[in-house]
Amino acid sequence: MHPRHMKLLDLICQNGRLAVTELSAKLGVSEVTIRKDLNMLAHQGLLKREHGFACMVASDDIGHHLSFHYENKRRIAERAARCVQPGETVMIESGSCCTLLAEELCARDCHITIITNSAFIASFVRKMRSARIILLGGSYQNEAQVMVGPLVGLCARNFKVDKFFLGIDGMDERGVKSSDHLRIEAAQAMAAQARGIIVLTESVKFHRDASELIFPYENIRAIYTDADVADSDIERCQALGPEIVTAAKRRFEWHKKRPAGSKAPGRSFFYLIAPRLISHFLGK
Repeated sequence: MHPRHMKLLDLICQNGRLAVTELSAKLGVSEVTIRKDLNMLAHQGLLKREHGFACMVASDDIGHHLSFHYENKRRIAERAARCVQPGETVMIESGSCCTLLAEELCARDCHITIITNSAFIASFVRKMRSARIILLGGSYQNEAQVMVGPLVGLCARNFKVDKFFLGIDGMDERGVKSSDHLRIEAAQAMAAQARGIIVLTESVKFHRDASELIFPYENIRAIYTDADVADSDIERCQALGPEIVTAAKRRFEWHKKRPAGSKAPGRSFFYLIAPRLISHFLGK
């Protein structure tokens, strides 16, 4: 996603509703560009368009959750995608991090097949050329756009995979939790067909409670989270079973760690040689 789109989503999340004129001024681009950006993000379900305005989608909608802390979730998804091998078939449950994981796997064009109970995920990646989606049947939850009920388990029994990815609502000393009983049943039915359970979650959920336990820690292979997770939380969880894998805050960590006043590697060379290259290709 373009950095401007991420900033735009942050502004909408912070304010709830903003005019196109305000977004244009805050982001320093034309209103025409802002409208194009809003149309694209609205098409992905990340926000809602109104005449002259952009606003958050309904609070229970998966797009609402996806638009919060988008960049953190993107990094978690990118890091988790590394554990999936070319040609592999995986199961992915609904959730914002899981949606971005599916997008990342499809973007890699590695012939990966995704089995999911999420109609939102299937729709989110439907136009990607390498998308290979098997959508499990079940009763349809309108807001979450996910299949639940006993039919999910009946369909899932036809498959056997190495990895099952899921999102969560919270955690406690016992394990990972959710507030939706039907979603829990669907997740457990899908996990029964996988050799390993992998959780994708933001670090804030390490201290957020939810109503019901999905899986105890000893049943989980790994938890992928962001770099803000506390060392004490990592130690506590890993002592109970799962590996904790963190996504780097920035794509290039060396940039943050350089001594103050030093130049980025290659910067001087770039400014020296760039004018010569341009002159060469223009024939001057």
